Amino acid sequence: MRPARSVKTLAAAGAASLIALAMASLGAPAFAQDAETAAPPVVAAPAAPPRGLSESVAAVVNDDIVSSYDLMQRMRLLMISSGVQPTQENLPQLEQEALRSLIDEQVQLQELRRVEKAQKITIISTDKEVDDQIDEIAKGNSANMTGAQLLAQLAAQGVGAETFRSQIRIDSSWQSWISGRYGSRLRVGEDQIKAYQRRLAESASKPQYQVSEVFIDAVRVGGMETAVNGATQLVAQMQQGAPFPAVARQFSSAATAANGGDAGWISPGEMPPEVDAALEELRPGQLSRPIPVRDGVYIIYLRDKRAGAKTALVDLKQVAYPLAADATAQQVEAANSALLALKPQITSCSTLEPAASKVDGLVAGDLGEAEITDLAPAFQAAATALEIGQVSDPIRTDAGLHLIAVCGKRQSGGGAPTHDQIENRLRGQQLALISKRYLRDLRNSATIETR
Repeated sequence: MRPARSVKTLAAAGAASLIALAMASLGAPAFAQDAETAAPPVVAAPAAPPRGLSESVAAVVNDDIVSSYDLMQRMRLLMISSGVQPTQENLPQLEQEALRSLIDEQVQLQELRRVEKAQKITIISTDKEVDDQIDEIAKGNSANMTGAQLLAQLAAQGVGAETFRSQIRIDSSWQSWISGRYGSRLRVGEDQIKAYQRRLAESASKPQYQVSEVFIDAVRVGGMETAVNGATQLVAQMQQGAPFPAVARQFSSAATAANGGDAGWISPGEMPPEVDAALEELRPGQLSRPIPVRDGVYIIYLRDKRAGAKTALVDLKQVAYPLAADATAQQVEAANSALLALKPQITSCSTLEPAASKVDGLVAGDLGEAEITDLAPAFQAAATALEIGQVSDPIRTDAGLHLIAVCGKRQSGGGAPTHDQIENRLRGQQLALISKRYLRDLRNSATIETR
């Protein structure tokens, strides 16, 4: 970060002149494009104005200053990296987004410095680490681009190297701190993974949508009306060619922002009802209008759509107590008692047959894998409701009473995430939520003055 200067040394500069300067010096195409989009030629912009008496204070965060120069530089970087072109309509939104980002980063940097001093550890990324990250970003934008070339491209468009380096340094340091402090404490339990797998299996017969998302948090931007207006401006920019992934990285408050808004394949019920309704109307390749929900506004890009699989596949084992269809109530009650006594002894599919072999008159066996819809109606309900490793209560059929154990579930047709992928996804969601709450608490306790 550039050393903070005293407020007294900064002369006033109007917001109108800042916007006019931004419009005059921006208009170059974005460097952050989709992988399938060729990078446009660099269009040189006027050099940044000299720093001096024209600077003013844009914000004070505790005792640290965000200057109008910082704000103008971040606006340039925001527009270049997102592909959003400046207009009179969207510049106020861009200015506010840039200012919010700078304030958040100042709060994060102050907390990182406090932790470093208190715990005598190093958290903030070194120059070498920042250089390595810039090299990786450059490679991601162009296979033949180096970090130095990327910085030169930004400089040609009026963005100083230190502006970009500062953003990378604070973001990487903050993510490293959150992961280091909380990552080892997070426990994604098998019950969470099984519940996720169960939801996937239950949604297997529903239509599935491959989507990218931008979520504008109404609280963060100052209200629902501001969120809707901002989303409307972003939709207009993307319709004019701004890449969705780049816009998502810069403007989205969703956990998927770091991945360019990629939410993967989803089924109805995984997102708010308003989004589900919009997905039903979209065709692959279409961009939604702004979709207001309870706490913000979504923009959805439908990349692909597929019909649901016929059903989920389930792998079952059973223990049966043979009974005639016309068995007496006493016989049914005796069989029911025997199976209920056995059930606690079946701790997994591997223990089902050994446990059943200890009780005379019971028949145990592997039913194999089958589509749930092909099972007997009584078995269907249990197979749908049970999670992997669970055992049903006794089920009455014309052949007797049965306990069934669910040994596995999967979507027919493949494509379901693996156990490790689900665990990593849930862990990432938890870390993103922790980071958001941590930053919110820091921001609420900080003294922030905007000018």
